[in-house]
Amino acid sequence: MTRFSTTNESEAVVAADRGKIWAVLTDPVLLPKLTPLLRSIDADGDIWRWHMMRLAVLGVGITPTFTERMRFDEGRRIDYTHEPPPGVSEFTGAEGWYSLADAPGGTRLGISLTLHVELPLSRLLTPAVQAVMNATLQRTGDRFTANLLRHLGAEEVVG
Repeated sequence: MTRFSTTNESEAVVAADRGKIWAVLTDPVLLPKLTPLLRSIDADGDIWRWHMMRLAVLGVGITPTFTERMRFDEGRRIDYTHEPPPGVSEFTGAEGWYSLADAPGGTRLGISLTLHVELPLSRLLTPAVQAVMNATLQRTGDRFTANLLRHLGAEEVVG
């Protein structure tokens, strides 16, 4: 197995109240409805188990499920770290954060996500696997943003 990873970071000002955005980002029932490729989240306090849809990476099919420890700084920041249960091996995981701050015209929303996956592929395929991962992450992020804005009845503030 070879471990592959990619990181995506973005920031935007959303014309919506910080509390409304916070409510979405901390709702394990609503998030899968807004996030492409995410089937469901099982939340048990600050431990969330994420269930993704089936994906194909260079002919290898995977259905990722991974466990994250969520740390909430009410209304300002969410940090998440891959933390599988003791004795459980998970081949996919994520590390990252969301940040929220008041900004002229709305809320500054920052997102950082590093995704890793272990696949039965040669390390020599790293550039190709990362290209697929980057494209998938970018499309998913773009669609999540569009769904979030539509859900909030908001727009991204330009400038």
